[in-house]
Amino acid sequence: MSAEAIRAGRTALGVEFGSTRIKACLVDLDDPSRVLAVGSHAWENRLQDRNWTYALDDVWSGLQAAYAALAEEAERTYGVVPETFGSIGISAMMHGYLAFDQDGELLTPFRTWRNTSTERAAGVLSQLFGTNIPLRWSIAHLYQAVLNEEDHLPDVHFLTTLAGYVHWRLTGRTVLGVGDASGMFPIDATTHDYDAGMLEKFDRLVSERAHGLDVAALLPEVLVAGAPAGELTAEGAALLDPSGTLRPGVLFCPPEGDAGTGMVATNSVAPRTGNVSAGTSIFAMVVLEHPLQSAHDELDLVTTPAGDPVAMVHCNNGASELAAWVGLFERFVEIAGGDLNSDEIFEALFREALDGDPDAGGLLAYNHLSGEPIARLSEGRPLVVRTPDSRFTLANFMRAQLYGVFGTLALGMRVLEAEGVALDRMFAHGGVFRTAGVAQRFLAGALGAPVSIAETASEGGAWGIAVLAAYAADASDADLDDYLRDRVFAHAGFESMDPDPEDVPGFAAYLARYRAGLAIERAAITAKL
Repeated sequence: MSAEAIRAGRTALGVEFGSTRIKACLVDLDDPSRVLAVGSHAWENRLQDRNWTYALDDVWSGLQAAYAALAEEAERTYGVVPETFGSIGISAMMHGYLAFDQDGELLTPFRTWRNTSTERAAGVLSQLFGTNIPLRWSIAHLYQAVLNEEDHLPDVHFLTTLAGYVHWRLTGRTVLGVGDASGMFPIDATTHDYDAGMLEKFDRLVSERAHGLDVAALLPEVLVAGAPAGELTAEGAALLDPSGTLRPGVLFCPPEGDAGTGMVATNSVAPRTGNVSAGTSIFAMVVLEHPLQSAHDELDLVTTPAGDPVAMVHCNNGASELAAWVGLFERFVEIAGGDLNSDEIFEALFREALDGDPDAGGLLAYNHLSGEPIARLSEGRPLVVRTPDSRFTLANFMRAQLYGVFGTLALGMRVLEAEGVALDRMFAHGGVFRTAGVAQRFLAGALGAPVSIAETASEGGAWGIAVLAAYAADASDADLDDYLRDRVFAHAGFESMDPDPEDVPGFAAYLARYRAGLAIERAAITAKL
């Protein structure tokens, strides 16, 4: 049955560009909960001229490698190489700055979401719009370029995100899903389009410095989930599959951001639901019942792929520092003659953390490799801090590292609690949750709420965008929430965990020290250490 579905193109392909991995996921169009094949390719950003970036050549070599790996797995498992699909979707890291001229040439190196050089612009726009404009948002990058009087501005023909760029090259259309678009410029919750009043305010703001700049003309067209977003062109098919096997003409869903695909992958698109996605960055998304009472620096207002308002707590730094420490232990095992692979070392260290003290024994771990706006840090300074009387054990060290992954996130979530935002359920996904019952337990303690993980959590956003692609090809009139509930998650299994009674006060004590200890990082930045 699976071989016939692949042969007939009754499948949906999703590709997500994560911070460290490009992943392709193939699902059954009639049952999107069934993953048929996957492929992936590792990649990394680079710090170039004090700017976090990816080379566009790496985008295409990585996409082709991930797709080729998926096609090889399909042939190996089912004896069929895909020649077509029912639909395709592209997802990627949100925000940042990709500016192109009228010939489609990139005008300045890609500025990713990790860059925190837009503080002045974000502050002015937040005050002008009356809502928080984070440093990483595309409009903050554009206005900072205006303030800097950058030479490329007169030649800008359009702006987009990484997902929007890949979609454009594959289909010829400059469009974005509303969730991804909401990380470029504020969205009107009624029209599901860019806020018209704020567009006018921006144009007036820049009229003297950048005469003639029309921001609405630069931004991609906004589409909601389920809308057709173009078809694979012949040029696009050759880009995706240089072997020439893939045929053009495949339907595309709107390209989305990793936040939106995370919501889909965890069935968290309805009000009073939320999810936490942990990778290089970590963020929580909570679908709102009502507007927030006031603007908060710690909270972004974005949308679900269907356009419903969401409060987002986004932290630039997630599990990378934790992974670096595990890599150090991995090297120790290697030189000591041990015979454990990376996954086994991760699991052993995570399990050890369960034996740590509830407050991590007085240790602190800061995971800030790059600037962190919620923590008021302009640059990153990863630290491990202890006092002479801290209980310095491996168990406490690992618990502190895992707590550190959730530290800045918890600061932002406390703001949501103060707003009275209600949650019926919180889901989590990302590689840090692969070791059952460890990171999930600590996150539950950090939030003081139950945390659930779906069986499909390991496939993450690539599966989420494949589901959105399947939704675009669906002939029914079901809204996204109903489609997910009835067609995708009807028989899905979830592993739920309540907060441990000792972890909740333990993490609260850790967080109080964590908040106070941020002064150490700020001092290190000031001293340029």
